[in-house]
Amino acid sequence: MKIKLVLRKMVIKLKGVDWMLYRSFGKTGKDLSILGFGCMRLPVIGGKQDHIDESKATSMLHYAIDNGVNYVDTAYPYHSAAMHEPGMSEVFVGKALRNGYREKVNLATKLPSWMIKKREDMDYYLDQQLKRLQTDHIDFYLLHGLNKQNWDNYKKLDVFEFLERAIADGRIGYVGFSFHDDLPLFKEIVDAYDWTFCQIQYNYMDEEYQAGREGLEYAAAKGLGVVIMEPLRGGSLVGKIPEDISRIWDKNDIKRSSAEWALRFVWNRPEVGIVLSGMTEMEHVEENIKIAEQGYPDSLNDKEIKLIKEVQNAYKARNKVDCTACKYCMPCPSGVDIPGNFGMLNSAFMYDAVQETKKGYGFFKASKRDASNCEECGQCEDLCPQGISIRKMLKEVEAALT
Repeated sequence: MKIKLVLRKMVIKLKGVDWMLYRSFGKTGKDLSILGFGCMRLPVIGGKQDHIDESKATSMLHYAIDNGVNYVDTAYPYHSAAMHEPGMSEVFVGKALRNGYREKVNLATKLPSWMIKKREDMDYYLDQQLKRLQTDHIDFYLLHGLNKQNWDNYKKLDVFEFLERAIADGRIGYVGFSFHDDLPLFKEIVDAYDWTFCQIQYNYMDEEYQAGREGLEYAAAKGLGVVIMEPLRGGSLVGKIPEDISRIWDKNDIKRSSAEWALRFVWNRPEVGIVLSGMTEMEHVEENIKIAEQGYPDSLNDKEIKLIKEVQNAYKARNKVDCTACKYCMPCPSGVDIPGNFGMLNSAFMYDAVQETKKGYGFFKASKRDASNCEECGQCEDLCPQGISIRKMLKEVEAALT
């Protein structure tokens, strides 16, 4: 294992104006920038997600590419008014990559999994995306947001035949998937097809969440390139940092921003290929490119790793409910996503983000998975190995987040 890590460090190359680092990406053998430009949180006009500030966003994207970023990630719904509507991100990216920029990057987008009802839908959306992106091929194509429901649907509709055909006719280059479910399903999907890469959520607070650290290691061992999303946990790990957390960071000899700590943690893992950052301001782009100069694997020392662990524990101490998301309480006969509700409650107080979390709780309400649907049958409490007073805590979720 030590030899493998050394070899992975040797394939990193220095290129570009600001010394962008590159890593060999899984079985592709391609050298991709360790920082990828995520096009989900572009600057907008008037607070409307489907009104991208194209002038500002184009300057940001061009600056990133000019300084060595060669992986650009978008998706069909990004910057849409509603999840089931086409967003404006792909359209923007298609415009911004004209005048020679398309040839400088590896372009990634995603098939909208929740909108696939029949086999023909796959070709329909892919062909639409090619037009929206103003390109004849997509370098890295993902099945978007795989979970048990849409994974079962894809298997039924023979998604593998679609992928093979799209590769053969040149519409897509490499195929992968992004993932939002539990570790066992992640391993099942990894083993089900000869994927090139995958995209998972990973940061220093989410090592046990969804695919997590074990999934990262599992995919890399299978030769998949791994793209990391949410390295800053949607901004929770930067910005308004609690004072007790700031005091821990200040113990380090080298002073770093909260963004640098979070990004360096992810890049420290040799299994990681690309870290996506959804940047909203030019300052974000400039800072992240600067941080990426030091994004080597195994570059954090023992003291720094211990500090990160101390920060993890300090955040966890702010939890409102000691739920481990084991899901012994599930399924709830009333349809309540008990671990999901508790996760939101904890996030709201761990990161001083009650107002922000209320927005996510609104999606739970729309799908009737929220705490207000609890009928207090008590079945869950009989099954909970942590002995949590689930019915009482669900009432706290509703009171705090409604």
